[in-house]
Amino acid sequence: MDERKELILNTIIKEHIKTGLPVSSGVLVEKYKLNISPATVRNEMAVLEDEEYIIQPHTSAGRIPTEKAYKLFIENIQPKKINQSDRAGLEELLEQSTEENLKNAAKKLSSLSGATVFWAFHRHNLYYTGISNLFQQPEFSELSIIYDISAIIDRIDEIINDIFDEIEDGINIRIGSDSPFGSFSGTIMAKYKIGEHTGLFGVLSPVRMDYEKNLTLINFVYDRLKII
Repeated sequence: MDERKELILNTIIKEHIKTGLPVSSGVLVEKYKLNISPATVRNEMAVLEDEEYIIQPHTSAGRIPTEKAYKLFIENIQPKKINQSDRAGLEELLEQSTEENLKNAAKKLSSLSGATVFWAFHRHNLYYTGISNLFQQPEFSELSIIYDISAIIDRIDEIINDIFDEIEDGINIRIGSDSPFGSFSGTIMAKYKIGEHTGLFGVLSPVRMDYEKNLTLINFVYDRLKII
């Protein structure tokens, strides 16, 4: 993909992550000052739509990114330096690897990410928090999707037991059709070891997730666990 098309696609993704709304060419030109003419933006968006990176939901004038777009996007993201307030909030909770500390770290992660957080202290000992964050997302307002999410939540222990051994050590991002929690979801997971102990934790969200922020948070916690 050429630089201009990639710039437009990444801007659409970032705007959609922020708002949850379809993104129009007008928004891109007026809000982001891309130094590209409106006509060029419209033409490039038409090509991106033909290539199945964006789609037009319903009769909206705007477009939203597809799973294909998000997969391309996450190929190029890296964890950033965590901001000081987030760091301070997590660091104190990660001084020890007790189950209580890690549960509190999970709650803090859920608050910072706006996502559901799960933490398997080992294969058959799971804690999760922030379920209400899923139901607050605009893309989960339809009854059929609410039913799908509820079914996943009912099976979350079983799902994590099934994937626990297959997940590689380190950080894993799985979205859409690759997500073990369903095609409507995205997840960033980290599998870690403390001595002989192996655990798995992560965030669960719609495919529309702030991957840069959440990867930074997960990476920070993962790095701290390695030095406990």
